[in-house]
Amino acid sequence: MASIVLKNVSKCFSDSRVIKDINLAIEDGKCTVLVGPSGCGKSTILRLICGLEEISSGNIFIGDKCVNSVPPSGRGLAMVFQSYALYPHMTVFENMAFALQVRKLKKDAIEERVLEAAKILKIDHLMNRKPKELSGGQRQRVAIGRAIVRNPYAFLFDEPLSNLDTALRCQMRYELAKLKEQLQTTMVYVTHDQAEAMTLADKIVVIRDGVIEQEGSPLELYNSPVNTFVAKFIGSSEMNILEVDFVKSDENLSVFKLLSGHEFLLKSRGNIELSKLNKYAIGIRPEDIEVQSADTQFAGNKLNGIVCLAENLGGDGYVHVMLDNKSQLSIKVRRNITEKPGDHVYLGIKIEKCYLFDEKGNTILSQKLAA
Repeated sequence: MASIVLKNVSKCFSDSRVIKDINLAIEDGKCTVLVGPSGCGKSTILRLICGLEEISSGNIFIGDKCVNSVPPSGRGLAMVFQSYALYPHMTVFENMAFALQVRKLKKDAIEERVLEAAKILKIDHLMNRKPKELSGGQRQRVAIGRAIVRNPYAFLFDEPLSNLDTALRCQMRYELAKLKEQLQTTMVYVTHDQAEAMTLADKIVVIRDGVIEQEGSPLELYNSPVNTFVAKFIGSSEMNILEVDFVKSDENLSVFKLLSGHEFLLKSRGNIELSKLNKYAIGIRPEDIEVQSADTQFAGNKLNGIVCLAENLGGDGYVHVMLDNKSQLSIKVRRNITEKPGDHVYLGIKIEKCYLFDEKGNTILSQKLAA
């Protein structure tokens, strides 16, 4: 195992600078997940680490060694791609053993490593099959097994589950989580799937336009995002953002007004200065909004609106409510949904569950600060 460190790493393609002076420490034995929208540079960072792309400036260290000029084969890393990249004419055993045969390991040692990895991945009964005889999930396990047998310093995963259907993706996510605990090897994992990131990561790194927006534990990013981009990107479904005008503050509460005309309250903090001249936005996660009856006694913010869409997923789902000014809120409901489009509903939102952002989208108040 080994740590991986990127120091002031940049990458340019022609005149386009896609990675911009990134500094990132990937801890030994931990799983670091890179997330961000398509085209943000997360897969490029992975390819720079493994040497498939040359860096334009900066340094990459694996352990204590700078590997800028070291070819991919000499970096001691194993990469699992989005496509399985299996040799179609080889059996499962031959696919998994190929890299070890190239390194001219003894036959007994190769067989021992391959069978050990196959047992971990529960594919030891498939050793004589060829890729065309396997399901998508089985092929991905073979690709992962091919990486495991190499005993690398670190595993690099580039969206390995994105080609699988929903059921297989959930199953493989569970298997990868178990594998992570079992191997205790450094992992760098690229995904756009929130569930994968929150399940597998010791640390999540959120990237936008080649720049790291925020890094930290999954719950740290969920509870204390630094801006609206991170707040909306981490969490499923994304956070509701509503524009507000500041009205007044006292010792305990700050009063805002939504564009719909509703009054909205947040806790006051002595170290936060608010101005009527500035624009603000309030963030509320869908799971922190309650659908209530009109006469419910509730110590918090109460809004009302019209249901425009109800997604009943069986046992839970989402209700989408339009406020008076056409602003829309998504509410996660943990029950069978009885609301229908056109229904008038009341919404309860606890003061301590709200976020406040400035006009640039930077966080002023988060749940962690408000607690």
